[in-house]
Amino acid sequence: MQKKATVRAGIVGSGFAASLHIEAMARVFGTHVDVVGVYSATQANAQKFAAAHDLPVATSLDEVVDKADVVHVCAPPAIHEDVAIQALSRDKFAIVEKPLTGSFGDGSESFDGQTAPKQPMLDEALASIDRMLEAESKSKGRILYAENWVYAPAIQKEREIIEKTGAQILWQHGEEAHSGSHSRAYGFWRLAGGGSMVGKGCHPLTAALYLKRVEGRARNGQPIRPAAVSARTHALTKLDGFVDQGHLRADYHDIEDFSVMHVVFEDGTIADIFASEIVMGGIHNWLEVCANNHRAICNINPNTAMQTYNPVEAQFKDIYVVEKTGTKQGWAFTAPDEDHFTGFPQEIEAFYRTVAYGEDVESDSALAADCISTIYSAYVSADQKGAEVAVRAF
Repeated sequence: MQKKATVRAGIVGSGFAASLHIEAMARVFGTHVDVVGVYSATQANAQKFAAAHDLPVATSLDEVVDKADVVHVCAPPAIHEDVAIQALSRDKFAIVEKPLTGSFGDGSESFDGQTAPKQPMLDEALASIDRMLEAESKSKGRILYAENWVYAPAIQKEREIIEKTGAQILWQHGEEAHSGSHSRAYGFWRLAGGGSMVGKGCHPLTAALYLKRVEGRARNGQPIRPAAVSARTHALTKLDGFVDQGHLRADYHDIEDFSVMHVVFEDGTIADIFASEIVMGGIHNWLEVCANNHRAICNINPNTAMQTYNPVEAQFKDIYVVEKTGTKQGWAFTAPDEDHFTGFPQEIEAFYRTVAYGEDVESDSALAADCISTIYSAYVSADQKGAEVAVRAF
């Protein structure tokens, strides 16, 4: 197709998420993308990232926002709100990485998120959402929520099934798990806003919330939203009896490494969401949908599009196999295009079509807000040993 516009992009952050974004931006085909700069509070990191991707370095947040039409917010979650609002206040679009926002304590290094009461955190998270939505309502830009699961091919195929068959989803259950985050900031509540439940559980949770929205739109023109949640969290690698053999990341400061959420929607249907840092053998991402007229198992990672057997570890030294397996020897679910299966290029393509042509977007601020509201209500529930907590839907 003929490209009709050029969109100027700025990147805030220079870590793992920024790398995913810049790689997906290179695959945008619906418009030209001009990356005007990358900014990071740690200039050495920005310089390294810029050199790797042949990008200019911005010396301030103001500079990268002023030059861009869309700002990729890939910095730690604790500053998502500030960066997004700064972009929106100048009528720029903000592509905000997950989680949208949250509660990060008093910002001090002594803050302990594990022991801090969770009701004030929920109140702070909801207030942050309100500020971001208010800024969006006054802006010509929009918040584009970077939840790749929404755009994963398996989830989009399930969307088609729901829309075309009028399905009623009765139960969803899903999981995101692996052996520990890439991010060093992850592990500190003051930077990440929580542990497994917000850092990993947001993915299958958002997909489940999204599909119930799809169902509601298809059946009666109104999204079906979360109404209540109950949850438990655990810090398993912090147990006195945990035996660390080096296969799992176990240096978390004050976050949980396991969580489970039970969500009740306003129509009485349910979803169960697991998230953890204690699963070896690669990324374990999936969502199962049990509807009144079909069942679907959406495997995000791993999938069986390709399998390889490698008898010698060194033989695959320069070959990417799949994320976080720990070894390239033996049988593997080798990913021919891992980013595609997880929805990253489709997500960024959709966002750029929104910026360039005004097309609607599936992963928007309302979906992101429902996700955060559900998760922090779940933290309150976990604080109350699993008691059900009402969810404020947006």
